Amino acid sequence: MALLQKIKFILVLAILIGCGSKAPKAGSNQDLAIGIVADCQYCHCESTPSRFYKNSPVKLQNAVDSLNSSPLDYAIHLGDFIDRDFSSFDTVGPIWNTLKTKKFQVLGNHDFSVADSLKPLVPNKMNLKQRYYSFVEQNWRFIVLDGNDLSYQGAITPEKRAQTDSLYTLLSISKPPNLQTWNGGLSLEQLKWVESELLLAQEKEENVGFYCHFPVLGEDEVHRLWNSPQFLALIDQYPNVKFYFNGHNHNGDYAERHGVHYLTFKGMVDTQSTSAFAKVRITKDSILVQGHGREPSRSLKIRE
Repeated sequence: MALLQKIKFILVLAILIGCGSKAPKAGSNQDLAIGIVADCQYCHCESTPSRFYKNSPVKLQNAVDSLNSSPLDYAIHLGDFIDRDFSSFDTVGPIWNTLKTKKFQVLGNHDFSVADSLKPLVPNKMNLKQRYYSFVEQNWRFIVLDGNDLSYQGAITPEKRAQTDSLYTLLSISKPPNLQTWNGGLSLEQLKWVESELLLAQEKEENVGFYCHFPVLGEDEVHRLWNSPQFLALIDQYPNVKFYFNGHNHNGDYAERHGVHYLTFKGMVDTQSTSAFAKVRITKDSILVQGHGREPSRSLKIRE
């Protein structure tokens, strides 16, 4: 009888200890490892002084081999997977698919440089179920934007084409430097979805990182999203936003605003032999970028 009472006492004590202590959030103290490539931009085309299109498959394969040599949570390509021609996807797609980790794609303007009849097929060809989407890893919500939502490349419905014309005409009044036909913008529908994702992340106490093809901040103003001020005004309200990563400006760029890191990754296609990609490790308090080829390494402090 004494033994049974002792066992009951131990069980009750264990329950009380468990109830009295708050369990740590799943994954909150674990690092995240991410592979990042921007602007592979392949086509079977003759080179220019700043674009070596035919060399991209070899460079992409080398990047994939390097990424496969490290344990990663996922890898992501930041847009302009191809430069033109729908058939170009059949060359670089199989290479990208040899990644051993989870993989994601971002839509770039050149990804829609295909015949008009084939534009609706581009997202599916890039294994995208939605043109913009989010996913969660540990205590991070990663939000992938579609900067071609309103654009002269990727707006493929009559409604989106009309919205593109309206936004472009409105911005033409002030003539900002980024009002280029090869840039694009976010629809009100997408901005509302972004706000819902930010509210959900706030509710779940998740950090937020953004991926997009187009920059919204940096020294270079020419390549930015058309309505980047509107987007910035939205995310400024959420202290759980920690970074915004993009491609498009092949020279790379960096800016910081209200503790958020805005990093533009260099383009892979720009050089004859050297490459550009990165392995990023996110720790509790830092974003550590290990650059390869032209991509510089850097350490970015995560604001509390």
